[in-house]
Amino acid sequence: MADDHTHDDPTHVQAFFTARAADWDTRFPDDGPAYAAAVADLGLRPGDAVLDAGCGTGRALPFLRDAVGPGGSVLGADITPAMLEAAVLAGRHRAAQLLIADVARLPVRTGALDAVFAAGLISHLPRPAENLRELARTVRPGGLLALFHPIGRAALAARQGRQITPDDLRAEPRLRPLLAGSAWRMTSYTDENDRFLALAVRQD
Repeated sequence: MADDHTHDDPTHVQAFFTARAADWDTRFPDDGPAYAAAVADLGLRPGDAVLDAGCGTGRALPFLRDAVGPGGSVLGADITPAMLEAAVLAGRHRAAQLLIADVARLPVRTGALDAVFAAGLISHLPRPAENLRELARTVRPGGLLALFHPIGRAALAARQGRQITPDDLRAEPRLRPLLAGSAWRMTSYTDENDRFLALAVRQD
């Protein structure tokens, strides 16, 4: 969610986030409303089953739980144990079942989910097309995907002291065909200063 380590291998991702887990939430204290709005736009219904893929410290989990209600199912999966430990310390484990898991091989039955929420995940996927197909595997046909970041591409690049490049996976001309080749159809794309949100539907 911070530096743009596109195509990182899991060991590097784990090391990067382990070093930052303890103070992650205090570094980005104002992101809550953006998470709440993105979850609302995902359009979950009471009773739905949803996965927060790469859930980090679990900032989306309470909003996902509110959306699916007590009869729904919320999973939070992350490859970095220290991030899940921070989620527990913040009390967010009460909203979800937390799993130490790689999004490349999720311990979730095929078609078991109604939706996947993924904040800041896409730039850390080692094999984006393959990994997005794995997310699609876990979701029923017609299920939903939200690719989210609490600030837009330009604002994130400025924060990191870099320029946006055309090969950024989150650029619409790259992301739309990437999703289409991974069993998803993009239904909306928003890239504004205060948020990035791409929504997609699982194809049959």
